[in-house]
Amino acid sequence: MKALILVGGFGTRLRPLTLSMPKPLVDFANKPMILHQIKALKDVGVTEVILAINYRPEVMLNFLKDFENQLGIKITCSQETEPMGTAGPLALARDKLIDGSGEPFFVLNSDVISEYPFSQLIQFHKSHGGEATIVVTKVDEPSKYGVVVMEEETGKVERFVEKPKIFVGNKINAGIYLLNPSVLDRIELKPTSIEKEIFPKIASDQKLFAMVLPGFWMDIGQPRDYITGLRLYLDSLRKNSPSKLAKGTHIVGNVLVHESAIIGEGCLIGPDVAVGPGCVVDPGVRLSRCTVMRGVRIKKHACITSSIIGWHSTVGQWARIENMTILGEDVHVGDEVYSNGGVVLPHKEIKSSILKPEIVM
Repeated sequence: MKALILVGGFGTRLRPLTLSMPKPLVDFANKPMILHQIKALKDVGVTEVILAINYRPEVMLNFLKDFENQLGIKITCSQETEPMGTAGPLALARDKLIDGSGEPFFVLNSDVISEYPFSQLIQFHKSHGGEATIVVTKVDEPSKYGVVVMEEETGKVERFVEKPKIFVGNKINAGIYLLNPSVLDRIELKPTSIEKEIFPKIASDQKLFAMVLPGFWMDIGQPRDYITGLRLYLDSLRKNSPSKLAKGTHIVGNVLVHESAIIGEGCLIGPDVAVGPGCVVDPGVRLSRCTVMRGVRIKKHACITSSIIGWHSTVGQWARIENMTILGEDVHVGDEVYSNGGVVLPHKEIKSSILKPEIVM
């Protein structure tokens, strides 16, 4: 089987992290976002992953070469010269996706994090005999999304309603699809939306089905959702592989600490924290609802909450970082500095406090 991951463009919503590397390579729970997907695809027998990309493919491929060997899976790129929407890339990668086997292929949005129920998806797809299956997830506020209206019994999709004003259902497209090769015959090589142009046509032919996602789902393409996604991911680890989570008197709730990180005496870490490889956390530090990426140093008695600390940054003694502060790569925050929602571009030194959310260029 094959899979296409829609990587797309510049990842502007996750800046300043995406100024240092393409969004799918930004760490989430101590490994690049896209690796969570590739590993889950490999586990259900996918042998080739194609990345649909229009931005710096060489960076992605160089990085993923190591993982190709580790995971034993082929990773290739299909490069767009202009943005092709969400369906155009499938037409562009047509020759890579069709191998004559007639097997369906996966399509994923690269920002989506979940428990990836791919084996259930394959079973469901084969059982209904339709042309395409989309995964849907239930949300509390469907009015912000495009809602999928479907038959509860069979999963057959009836129609799509974009940002409904009145309640028509609470299931939205989760950005995970399993498609028969025949779907490619419906897509022209031009910028096209799979959600707005292709799926409604398949639904009107009664050949589109939806499977409700078990477990959690999050689009982690922006900072607030990234932090929420981490909480949901760690909750799911607690249920499915609790041995991967950190233990100890200094740990509160669900915390992921890389084995090479060093945590000092008297720290309080958690809930919902990921500490990456090579990090040094000095004594007396308090971390909650945050991600601390590879090679970060946090000095004594600093307090970090609801924030993302980019690679190789330093947070000074008694500093306080909160309210969706995002430090890009190699940012150095001085002692006793306060940041309330600062978004700091890479390679900066912060010597005075950031009192209200703002971008520091």
